[in-house]
Amino acid sequence: MSFDLESYRERAERFGEELSREYYRHLAGHKPELEIEGIYDSYGDLFARDSVTALRDLAGSADGGDEERRLSYLLHFAFDGLVGMETRGEAAELAGLEASLDVDAGDGPMPYRAVVIAQANEVDGERREALEVARNAVLEERLNPIYGRALQRAHEICRDFGWPSYTDAYAELRGIDLERLREQTGRFLEATEERYGPVLDDQLERAALPGLGELRRSDLPRFFRAAELDELFPAERLIPSFEETLAGLGIDLRAQPNVHLDTDSRPTKSPRAFCSTPRVPGEIYLVIAPTGGRDDYGSLFHEGGHTEHYANTVEELAFEFRQLGDNSVTESFAFLLENVGSDPLWLSERLGIEDSEAAVEHARAFRLVIIRRYAAKLAYELELHGPAADLGRMPARYSELLGGAVRVPWPQVSWMADVDDGFYAACYLRAWALETHWRSALRDRFGERWFSSPEAGEWLRGLWSNGQRLNADELLAETLGEELDFGRLARSI
Repeated sequence: MSFDLESYRERAERFGEELSREYYRHLAGHKPELEIEGIYDSYGDLFARDSVTALRDLAGSADGGDEERRLSYLLHFAFDGLVGMETRGEAAELAGLEASLDVDAGDGPMPYRAVVIAQANEVDGERREALEVARNAVLEERLNPIYGRALQRAHEICRDFGWPSYTDAYAELRGIDLERLREQTGRFLEATEERYGPVLDDQLERAALPGLGELRRSDLPRFFRAAELDELFPAERLIPSFEETLAGLGIDLRAQPNVHLDTDSRPTKSPRAFCSTPRVPGEIYLVIAPTGGRDDYGSLFHEGGHTEHYANTVEELAFEFRQLGDNSVTESFAFLLENVGSDPLWLSERLGIEDSEAAVEHARAFRLVIIRRYAAKLAYELELHGPAADLGRMPARYSELLGGAVRVPWPQVSWMADVDDGFYAACYLRAWALETHWRSALRDRFGERWFSSPEAGEWLRGLWSNGQRLNADELLAETLGEELDFGRLARSI
């Protein structure tokens, strides 16, 4: 029986639409259950092993150009779907438990997903730690056994297809040299090592938090929250400042019928802001769970970057270029808009902040923590998913690598929960580097106030219109004639 490629593409797009909409409804708190098993059952043929094998053969024999790109993106989609299908029971069970479980630190229950928000808003460091301990106990007892089953199954599937390991599979599927990326991000860690302590300690003191050496993992949500900056980032200016920034770029948010902004609070809403894309560019959701202050601004602008990228993608592009491809690209646009919020000129122009040093320096320390953490996550995940992985040693390695990079004692218990599927950490790291190239080009071409330039917006919409047809390296080379530079990223911080 021959493989019908065009039929496969059409069904793949419909599957993505239904799955994305279901995740939106669950994670936005509209429904407690994540009912994805029925969706996978309806489209199970997309992820049959014969389909994945057929796509792998087609991609391997393609002669280059857009057809090879489309096939490689489809293969990645199909294999992700196969792993997702064979672990869909665990995914649904985890989602259901995370939405229904309560955590009790001794002063009454709260939803499991609300712990990070509570820590971010909690002044008492001991209560933040009590919440951490209580949440970790639930994670260890109720969730980790399920994470473990899903992890081992994913590893088995990769070996079934002839890859030596999960690492080898996703290096090929993503088209990323993961070992080279580890070397690049390792050099980033070295380049920022000396300044990390002084930069972070200054901001911890300003936030009335313990310094490095006494800081705990449970304190980080409070640090990221930056409550001391609340008066600089008023809630009533959150949405207007975003709309005005887009307007400065020549984009009218309210005139985009394909964009739906969801900022309502719901008990089971995910604390992690997200952009959901059932149909690109026709149906885009921008979702955020408000916690207040600077962090809200960063989350909204980050997800707003995704939103505008997808909302401005040309509808006539092939499905693979609208919905699939290298997510380093869309993440770079998300970081670009997020980082506008730490630009002194933007802070003055949009929020009326004349003395912006505190906000700018906090953002610098925040970026250092996050990027160093992700550099360590990449190194850890390469060990976790490598051919010689000893899962019994991984909790300790996770704690060692993450704690060493961030210089905070790191709990071992989240050694599986804190792992993004398919080496998505690599996309974030590449995106942070790519964003510095876009920001430099925008300043060179349109001035320091590029975020108030309709011409800059037109240039960005030109980039966004291509979706993710090209990967990060190709897009950067074609647009600016440059290569990803992690040294530039270190210097930018």
